[in-house]
Amino acid sequence: MKILFLHGLESKPGGTKAKFLEKAGHTVFNPFLPKHSLEESIAIAQRVVEKESPDIVVGSSRGGAIATTIDTKGARLILIAPAWKLYGVMPLIDSNTTVLHCLKDDTVPFEHTVELASKANITVELASKANITIIECGTCHRMSDELALKALLDAVQV
Repeated sequence: MKILFLHGLESKPGGTKAKFLEKAGHTVFNPFLPKHSLEESIAIAQRVVEKESPDIVVGSSRGGAIATTIDTKGARLILIAPAWKLYGVMPLIDSNTTVLHCLKDDTVPFEHTVELASKANITVELASKANITIIECGTCHRMSDELALKALLDAVQV
């Protein structure tokens, strides 16, 4: 499976989750997303989608915000504690989006994911048939504990 992994603000390429997916046998594209410019990060992500045609786009925190703004060209979205609201982006959610989020997240409130799912329901006519799956997992915002990583791998392999 070809996966575009978009890292969070304080992360970088080659982080725990991206390496975990690679170790599981997936081809992972994990570009550097500069902290200083959300717009530049969005452009970088879109270029990788255009060039590599991933099957899945995984976005973690700030990377989740970025993932909700790009045209995935049909790739499935998996969002990990997506910080869409903190970055003020208008999310573009298509069908079969999965969101992994920890109830105890003290960086991106779990309620933001609930709101994201409700926004997808509002745009159901535009998105054909939006189907958001929310999986509560993990012990903190980093989502790199064993159960969160297992949930990520399960979501990728659906």
